[in-house]
Amino acid sequence: MNDPKIVCLCGSTRFKQAYEEAERAWTLGGFIVLTVGLFGHADGHALTDEQKARLDELHLRKIDRADSIYVLNVGGYIGESTRREIEYAIAHGKDVLYHEPLVQEEGTG
Repeated sequence: MNDPKIVCLCGSTRFKQAYEEAERAWTLGGFIVLTVGLFGHADGHALTDEQKARLDELHLRKIDRADSIYVLNVGGYIGESTRREIEYAIAHGKDVLYHEPLVQEEGTG
């Protein structure tokens, strides 16, 4: 296997099952997968503001190393942190792929 592409999973940590399924699928597809280190929402980890900020910054560094990001927008949900990661990825020339088709918000387009 020559130089596999790297994908970084992004989305709310409440979607633990979707993360696990995506990680498995991308790995079987021959990709190196970067993902979250813990599921704060799904597993009920109470994080301090400082811990949350450090984890958010760490995830941006993962995006830096990735060729693309895969957004786990389960049910169309994209929260504030994920929106920031999408904007960051776009600004840094990364491909952005979505788990579910994007739904146009009212009053746009």
